[in-house]
Amino acid sequence: MEQFFVYIIYSEAIDKFYVGQTGNIDNRLLFHNDSEKNNIWTKRGIPWVLKTSIPFNSRTDALKAEKFIKKQKSRKLILDIIQNGYIK
Repeated sequence: MEQFFVYIIYSEAIDKFYVGQTGNIDNRLLFHNDSEKNNIWTKRGIPWVLKTSIPFNSRTDALKAEKFIKKQKSRKLILDIIQNGYIK
């Protein structure tokens, strides 16, 4: 069974977190840190560091969790997730 992940990366350069979902964390982190292939806003934050990832059994569940985290617009929530390793 394929796993999907919600991941949180951090850029010290711009002091920002980014939340996303993927089926392959290693490839996604490489994308965020590739100044030639990355044409989304995360390009300005290179280098990005993976802070945590949370596994899900389906892309649907990962997308729901990603949407929930982003909708909260809460740095405190993100820091809690990083510290605890899960969404409360």
